[in-house]
Amino acid sequence: MDLSSLELNIIGPAFLAGLLVLTTHVPLGKEVLQRGIIFIDLAVAQIAGLGVIVAYNMGWEIDGWQVQVVAASSAVSGAIFLRWLEHHWHESLEALIGVIFILAASTGILLLANNPHGGEHLRELLTGQILWVDIHHLIPVSLLYLVLLGVWFKWRVSSGSLLFYIIFALAVTASVQLVGVYLVFSSLIIPALATQTMQQKDKALIFAYVVGAVGFALGLVISAMFDLPSGPMIVWTLVCAALLYKAIATKTSLIASA
Repeated sequence: MDLSSLELNIIGPAFLAGLLVLTTHVPLGKEVLQRGIIFIDLAVAQIAGLGVIVAYNMGWEIDGWQVQVVAASSAVSGAIFLRWLEHHWHESLEALIGVIFILAASTGILLLANNPHGGEHLRELLTGQILWVDIHHLIPVSLLYLVLLGVWFKWRVSSGSLLFYIIFALAVTASVQLVGVYLVFSSLIIPALATQTMQQKDKALIFAYVVGAVGFALGLVISAMFDLPSGPMIVWTLVCAALLYKAIATKTSLIASA
């Protein structure tokens, strides 16, 4: 155990990145559960990651604007295609989403096959590099999320599915480059799943944010103390936070009904 590794200049920006991701992923995750398209986030995240790989193979810098454009365009195109599938092949949608995910993942591996650093880039896309995030990375993402949240909460009721898919694609494109594919899926599904049965939607949203924040905080602290990969550790602590919430909520409900 290394307590000296708990440096705020590393943990602080990483935790802020996690909170930032949760701002969009919690409400979008609830919508994903409601629509019954659980693996759409994996598929869209993988498509966005594939766009990053394509841009990297073209010689563009990972932090360059060209990569962001290619990644966002790939994700939005994939999301629009998924919306088309939802409309025409609704009964097989979940299976088709799985096929798209595995195709995108396989294509990424093929594109990186002859790259000497291919394995490292693939690992970074999956598990993320949240501990390397700094405030300068968070500013443009914050502005993007602010716009996406404003559009979503204002027009989600009156709009069709296409708006959801586009907002989802843009949010996932930004977050997958901050925290990786694994944490994109986990932050979307786990907090939303933990509070799925709560009837009051506003309270459910708040508690889902709390579950996510606790999961990110614990994961970052434990990974720093024991020198473990932060992404996979946060996945575990998100699950633990969700289970703890369910246990407390169940006990509270039983006491109230007694």
